[in-house]
Amino acid sequence: MDQRNVTRITKIHLLGFQIPQSITFLVFFIFLLIYCVTISGNLLIITLVSYSKSLHSPMYFFLTQLSVLDVVLATDIVPNIICTVLTKKTVMSFSDCLAQFYFFVIIESSECLLLTVMSWDRYLAICKPLHYTLKMNHQVCWILVILCWIVSVLIALVYTVTISMLQFCGPNIIDHFFCDFNPILQLSCSDTTAAQFEGMFLGVIFVVMPFFIIIVSYAYIISTIFKIPSITGRRKVFSTCSSHLTVVCIYYGTLVCVYLIPNRGQTRDVTKLISLLYTVVTPMINPLIYSLRNKELKQGVGKLIQNILDRHLSKK
Repeated sequence: MDQRNVTRITKIHLLGFQIPQSITFLVFFIFLLIYCVTISGNLLIITLVSYSKSLHSPMYFFLTQLSVLDVVLATDIVPNIICTVLTKKTVMSFSDCLAQFYFFVIIESSECLLLTVMSWDRYLAICKPLHYTLKMNHQVCWILVILCWIVSVLIALVYTVTISMLQFCGPNIIDHFFCDFNPILQLSCSDTTAAQFEGMFLGVIFVVMPFFIIIVSYAYIISTIFKIPSITGRRKVFSTCSSHLTVVCIYYGTLVCVYLIPNRGQTRDVTKLISLLYTVVTPMINPLIYSLRNKELKQGVGKLIQNILDRHLSKK
């Protein structure tokens, strides 16, 4: 194609969810409530772990990093959804669309890698308890988190540069609620075979392989738990990793459905709903899953509330 005759797209129209006018404000309120609960819940986790000395352990350190990722992901996605619900169509520049996609890839890649690190942390704590404090100290935790961020930034850069090298000459309408990889490629008038292959290759490396590592880790963990003689001991040990396992199943299950399973027979609405799970719902329920199943976090909430009340009463 002669590039001189190509009119490059400068604006992107996100269609979002096509909902009846009669329930617009109800849906708007639901998404606004989800966003507020997501931000509040994850900030509460970060505050509790920072505030309580009993929570200064690698497991809770990684949990705060997961909460940071969830806050950024929700902020990257949900405000656009709210805007689309009210206006029925969101218009953004193509560069803003790429920017949203860039941060989305960083967060999703970081979360995949961080969940893998968290499974390794649980493996060491349960299967190698005598070596745990030596292999999982404060410095190692920070190194692992920084590596997750660096690798994710590089992956996102590769994806974004690949997309920016394509030609986009219309249409400029994305039938989705955010700028995702496949919907953006569908706007291109270039051959996207190489880009799709690259996306699949990186998806296998940074989604399938981490998931495989998590499965292997939990196979060893479950094997070790069954060797514990008392039922009470088994329950106590399993409770330390059940929340993480629940989050992994929800998160990776939806990712695999959207990106790795062929979706030719899958309608756009179904894809949107599945995408909604890992971009909007998961960041909201992560703090609930971890807090409801964790006695130490519950105790931390109680102590924080008690201290706030004590300070308030002392001022009076």
